[in-house]
Amino acid sequence: MGMYKYIQESFQKEYRERDEIYRRRITAWKKLGTVARIERPTNLARARSLGFKAKDGYLMARVMMGRGQRKRPHPWGGRKPAKNVAYLSPGKSLQRQAEEKAARVFKNLEVLNSYWVGQDGTKKFFEVILVERKLLPGAAKGRAFRGLTSAGRRGRQSITFGKV
Repeated sequence: MGMYKYIQESFQKEYRERDEIYRRRITAWKKLGTVARIERPTNLARARSLGFKAKDGYLMARVMMGRGQRKRPHPWGGRKPAKNVAYLSPGKSLQRQAEEKAARVFKNLEVLNSYWVGQDGTKKFFEVILVERKLLPGAAKGRAFRGLTSAGRRGRQSITFGKV
């Protein structure tokens, strides 16, 4: 087995067994804030498989997302049975929302990809790979917002507003 296979297995084992290292890591991440720039990927094997390179122009950011009720109150309700919807689902995965958050903070970079790194009862953490635009020739601008990353391609393709 190669080195990355061992890294992947140890990462999965930590999560499965809720290792002390894993719990301390999650606690420390909660104190950093919603979007935090990090020096190196937590799961190197996964980052490399998604296109991360340890060179200038590539950055990593860890994004904390809230778990639980992701539905917001329906603003255009009313008393008609067809319009009486208590909540409206966002129609985006938490991972896609995390990519968008990172793209809003790092405006001069493009989101290349992202992956899950951990979670507890209230928060879910994703690491987002960001790249300078000059290193992605021909790539579309605003990839995260238009669903051009792998998380954006999965799930519901288009979000419709108006009639429900």
